[in-house]
Amino acid sequence: MIGKELQQLLIDKWGYSYDIQLRRIKGRIFVQVMWKYLEQASFPLSEQEYLEHLNAVAGYLNAWGGVEQVVAYIHKTRERPRLGKAVSIPLDLGDRSSEWIVDDN
Repeated sequence: MIGKELQQLLIDKWGYSYDIQLRRIKGRIFVQVMWKYLEQASFPLSEQEYLEHLNAVAGYLNAWGGVEQVVAYIHKTRERPRLGKAVSIPLDLGDRSSEWIVDDN
């Protein structure tokens, strides 16, 4: 998966290019689909910066083997990102989860 494919997945599901963040919470890694999106006037990134960010996120997902988990979760969820509430997708990395360091924010 590359960033553009990740963006298209978000657009197909929710109609917008939402921001995606990787977070480690209580020792588990989550992909969070945030409520801000590229099409907002107040979005802090340019389209180029946004795609570079998605490429980085997609790179992690590819390395972790988590692409299928994220795609399946997004396809089946009824949740949607809204102000102050991200869609949190837990990643099951098995025994390898301790190998990866993501900011605890």
